[in-house]
Amino acid sequence: MENPKKVAFYTLGCKLNFSETSTIARSFKDEGFQRVDFSEAADIYVINTCSVTDNADKRFKTIVKQAQKVNENAFVIAVGCYAQLKPEELAAVDGVDLVLGATEKFKITNYLNDLTKNDFGEIHSCEIQEADFYVGSYSFGDRTRAFLKVQDGCDYKCTYCTIPLARGISRSDTLENVLENAKKISEKNIKEIVLTGVNIGDYGKGEFGNKKHEHTFLDLVKALDKVEGIERLRISSIEPNLLKNETIDFVASSKAFVPHFHIPLQSGSNEVLKAMRRRYMRELYVDRVTRIKEVMPDACIGVDVIVGFPGETDEHFLETYNFLNELEISYLHVFTYSERENTIAAEMDGVVPAKVRKKRSKMLRGLSAKKRRAFYESQLGSVKTVLFEGENKEGYIHGFTENYVKVKTPWNPGLVNTLHQVELQKIDDDGLVRFEFIEEPALA
Repeated sequence: MENPKKVAFYTLGCKLNFSETSTIARSFKDEGFQRVDFSEAADIYVINTCSVTDNADKRFKTIVKQAQKVNENAFVIAVGCYAQLKPEELAAVDGVDLVLGATEKFKITNYLNDLTKNDFGEIHSCEIQEADFYVGSYSFGDRTRAFLKVQDGCDYKCTYCTIPLARGISRSDTLENVLENAKKISEKNIKEIVLTGVNIGDYGKGEFGNKKHEHTFLDLVKALDKVEGIERLRISSIEPNLLKNETIDFVASSKAFVPHFHIPLQSGSNEVLKAMRRRYMRELYVDRVTRIKEVMPDACIGVDVIVGFPGETDEHFLETYNFLNELEISYLHVFTYSERENTIAAEMDGVVPAKVRKKRSKMLRGLSAKKRRAFYESQLGSVKTVLFEGENKEGYIHGFTENYVKVKTPWNPGLVNTLHQVELQKIDDDGLVRFEFIEEPALA
């Protein structure tokens, strides 16, 4: 019997990309391919690209070189957001043989009749207007956690963002299909599901191929909470204007949803928010944070912020810094603004020098470390449930509480993918929390 061809995958970017890579990998398995690690020799290397930051663009060439070092004759395929936005640019990279756009990536095995190396990458990429149908995805990348895609695309017109150009209009999986995928995940003994999408608060739009909402995000959350076998459900990132009080209140009393929210802010200045064409002002953001903390005092709240947006003055930046410093949040994801082709922001006046962007980014990263430390300190002495991860990191096993406090304890393989009640005790020098196990009650 002929040995199966081997395929390896590398994913750049967000949780959504990870869920889609996992789904694409299963399509290869269905065709008889054997999946191997990206560091191993493979016949095909698939790179799922991102185009949110300049860094993700630049890393692509490095990853192609890594694949070629292992097997210079391997067939290299690029998919994902960067592949949709700039297919010619990727096709011209030495070693790339095939570039597939937003809709083509899910039919990847149809393009594998000839694995002969090409001098120039072959492109199959639709106009983004054609990316109007939905493909469900979920990941099994980590035994303890799965990413479940519930929505794709975005109808927002933020002036800095290329995602609508890379992923198309907002559209949703059917509620029936989401629940079916959640059940499949629960059958794999995976303890936690993270809901993911481009704009998940918009869930329900385009559920059956039309613009109206058949279901709301709250309907989705309520239905998922009833799925048997899922210990934890986590909302990945949701726009503040789409995070309603009803959803917050439901999470507070939920069986499976955990008290952890990641809410993009982008700027603490209303003037900058208007220039970004965000759909809220800072006052609404305060309302969301206040509501969460009222009903879930121990909730973890993460924030996305962009520094160096065109026209952001020192005063605007200090307004953002002070706003975040005073807000009861837990950590920041800081993005340094980078110009993206075909966006309105790229043509705006008031370009912030790179050195200033770097300085502002450093200041906010420092604030994030301070906020995370304060949040962890506020949790010391409390009893939480930890889900342990599967990796041995320098002799320690790590895990996360329901409210996203990262803990560590000496490596014990028996803890992998298990949930345990612990008392949080002290913060180590590396910023992680040590704990004591609470004895499990005897079963009757």
